[in-house]
Amino acid sequence: MRRFVIGLLVGLVVGGVLTFFIFVRQPGSAQLPGNPIAAPDPNAPKEGTARIVLPAEFFNGVLGTIFKEMKPPVFAVGQKTSDCEGQITVLPEGSGVRTAIAFDNNTITAPLAFSGSYASPFGCLRFTGWAKSNFGLRYDPSTQTVYGQLNVENVTLDGVNPFVNAIVTPFVQSTLSTRVNPIRILDGRQLAVDLPVAASQGNLNAAIKDVRAEVKENALNIEVMYGFAGTGAAPAASETR
Repeated sequence: MRRFVIGLLVGLVVGGVLTFFIFVRQPGSAQLPGNPIAAPDPNAPKEGTARIVLPAEFFNGVLGTIFKEMKPPVFAVGQKTSDCEGQITVLPEGSGVRTAIAFDNNTITAPLAFSGSYASPFGCLRFTGWAKSNFGLRYDPSTQTVYGQLNVENVTLDGVNPFVNAIVTPFVQSTLSTRVNPIRILDGRQLAVDLPVAASQGNLNAAIKDVRAEVKENALNIEVMYGFAGTGAAPAASETR
């Protein structure tokens, strides 16, 4: 009974923080660039289409490097005090799960282990748990950039009753969404084509017309559709006579 009452109290306090993050967060923080990327059209012509294949091992190699050679990702929660960090830290593993990227049924999943603390009027509230999340893709044609969007589905806290867990879920979701998203995956400089052709005395340029993506064979397959154009030097006077 005492455990339930303490859990309920924590839930009410965190619920207040939840309300702050949802309704008082910075204007425009939920605005994500571009539009969701559609799956490839099997009937579309493949001329001018390049495919970029990124296996799960690629993403998990990036995560492994971050955790081993850099500091773990940290996101502020409320205010920091002398005895409370006021932050959520993403961990390489914890609560029985490993932070990783996986592909399943054409969906990109990303379980996230974390620990955190919040400086409440009742003292420092510390918690650990993991978040079940998925990963969406967006393309912004104005910058020709592919972005990732982390979507937290639910949160499981260690040693906390389901009622409190239901309250904390949108709290953690809001924190991760506003501080993590958008995630830049490929930008226009990586996708651009500007190839000098010396024999033709010009350049071969390619403008991106569209970007499609799908999860296939345990890898993220990104299709980039180009429109090619050539720019060259004006013909010499003797060549025009």
